[in-house]
Amino acid sequence: MIIGLTGGIASGKSTVSALLVSKGARLVDADVIAREVMLPGHEVLAAAVKQFGSEILSPDGTLNRGKLGDIVFQDPAALQALNNLTHPAIRREIKERMNSMEEEDPKKLIIVDIPLLFESGLENMFREILVVYVPREVQIARLMERNGLSLEQAEARLHAQMDIEAKRNKADYIIDNSGELAHTEQQVAVLWDRLGLS
Repeated sequence: MIIGLTGGIASGKSTVSALLVSKGARLVDADVIAREVMLPGHEVLAAAVKQFGSEILSPDGTLNRGKLGDIVFQDPAALQALNNLTHPAIRREIKERMNSMEEEDPKKLIIVDIPLLFESGLENMFREILVVYVPREVQIARLMERNGLSLEQAEARLHAQMDIEAKRNKADYIIDNSGELAHTEQQVAVLWDRLGLS
């Protein structure tokens, strides 16, 4: 069984995916894959340097995420150009990993964590989608605290994604992660039972 997992930035997707993994699920993490395609030597990083210039690189040749973020989060056309470079490679790798995991053990739950699942038009890859939800004001507060961003920077990052309420409305399952961890754990346990995985 394969379920797509998404939510907004700073909603706690990785917390929920870690809880599911601790219960025995397997995880395909699009963020991990996105970092892998931006490692030195990968053709996607080379294409990004060609597109945005060598200032997006640190002196050691690795990607300077802050510099790239400053460029793309201020300019929708730049963000689209970056997505056009990265998304096909990430999508290919996601499909390969989830298919090979399903072949290895068809009974296991496979969680595919894709932050921009809806924005990237990937909902058709999944029969069911789980959204990790927190209200927008919680997202902004967490993002400012976690990333040391100003209110304007946090709002710009939120603005680059689909609104969290719209994601919630498209979900087959919702985990509300705005409270204590124990409350999130309880919801994950209920979902696990509902999926018939106990």
